Amino acid sequence: MLFLPILFNLYSECITKEALEGFGDFKIGGQIIRTVKYADELVLLAKEEKVLQDMIDKLMETGGCYGMEMNVEKTKVMRISSQPLSVQNMIDQKQLENVESFKYLGSIITNYGICTCEIKCRFALAKNAFNKKRVLFTSTLDLELRKRLVKCYIWSITLYGAET
Repeated sequence: MLFLPILFNLYSECITKEALEGFGDFKIGGQIIRTVKYADELVLLAKEEKVLQDMIDKLMETGGCYGMEMNVEKTKVMRISSQPLSVQNMIDQKQLENVESFKYLGSIITNYGICTCEIKCRFALAKNAFNKKRVLFTSTLDLELRKRLVKCYIWSITLYGAET
């Protein structure tokens, strides 16, 4: 039974690779990046709306050949830009929903590329974790040990948020 998710991901990876071969104009570090994947999540990357639509169409066509379909209701689109405009991509004559932000791997991705919301969220998590550790204020632990515990547990959560 554990093999089914693994086989699905392998099957999905092969279909994606076949469908998107030759596509892509999005470069990071000199390498063309077409997708970002995690488990059964797939993010398509393109600089132009037409290229993205072509990628979607080819992925739908290739997936159809293998009996796999894309869930149009769950499929979203977002343009990341200093002046975000809506994107007009479609699947089966249905307009894809434009979103201003979404959560991916625990981080909030926004359409304007600024992560202040994410940083505020991480600070709130760190503050909450700090407030749960009341023993740091009330215990008879050495002050230096308490400082080290704060650096170890609380600052690690805050700095992780700053990195994302």
